[in-house]
Amino acid sequence: MEKLLIVVDMQTDFVNGALGTREAEAIVPAVREKILAHEGPVIFTRDTHGENYLQTQEGRFLPVPHCIRGTKGWEIILELKDLSEKEGVIILDKPSFGSTVLAALVSEKRDSLESIELIGLCTDICVVSNALLLKAALPEMPLFVDAACCAGVTPESHEAALTTMKFCQITIL
Repeated sequence: MEKLLIVVDMQTDFVNGALGTREAEAIVPAVREKILAHEGPVIFTRDTHGENYLQTQEGRFLPVPHCIRGTKGWEIILELKDLSEKEGVIILDKPSFGSTVLAALVSEKRDSLESIELIGLCTDICVVSNALLLKAALPEMPLFVDAACCAGVTPESHEAALTTMKFCQITIL
């Protein structure tokens, strides 16, 4: 049985680009250490939008172009790029906060998994969305989120998302 690590949206635009924050920058060393210490499969997700982002529902609610496919902001941050390119690591592009494709992929691997852990950005948007999708798809799978390896849009929304996940029986480390 393996422990799956999912690294959510550690992309330039979320760390020090269009939507970057000091909190996101601060978790980078801990995220790198977590990935290096992990023994088991790793999936990186990438928030992925097209040139028409501002015409989408998300773009109307958040009119800040970010993670446009092929741009520097879309790329995994330089501090983690080497780890995302290791043999066997999966990079999954997702067009929305939560990925049903990720949930389906993980569900296919359920018999070989002992647990799932999520880390990354943003706690209050993509981390919580994917954690809840995974919990719904695999209700008996132990699911963990490492709070020290996540950051939200604000410290307050980070804490609110952690509380929500805890109430949904996701273990917060």
